[in-house]
Amino acid sequence: MANIKHFLIIKAPPEKVYKAVTTTGGIKGWWTLDTIINEKVGGVAEFIFGERYHNKMKITELEPNKRVEWKCFQGDKEWIATTFEFDIEARDDNTILRFTHGNWKEETDFFAHCNYQWGYYLRSLVSYCEKGEGTPFKV
Repeated sequence: MANIKHFLIIKAPPEKVYKAVTTTGGIKGWWTLDTIINEKVGGVAEFIFGERYHNKMKITELEPNKRVEWKCFQGDKEWIATTFEFDIEARDDNTILRFTHGNWKEETDFFAHCNYQWGYYLRSLVSYCEKGEGTPFKV
């Protein structure tokens, strides 16, 4: 199995980062404006990117200010059964975020494309948490 991994240092408290990755308003600030999240374990998170992608994730783990995990059950065929992990750690006056998009069946061109896109949107997450303004997908 292949994994996409990113390590970020965010100049914001863990509570702010956690809220940015667990709430509809938070996700809309950095990933896609067309987001709906049922904010509980077992709930569904939907992320829509225009006509091209409509992804649905089951929320499998929420540990406040520490960890978030989703599992894709609808979307691009290469995303089905992949997991999305946000591990959050307070360090000094910053937050360390370890992001993994894991459980890919293989490293394809789409895998490489998604790695690039995750880098872009995770920079957007940093900007959203630090400055209050990210660069989410807009139709």
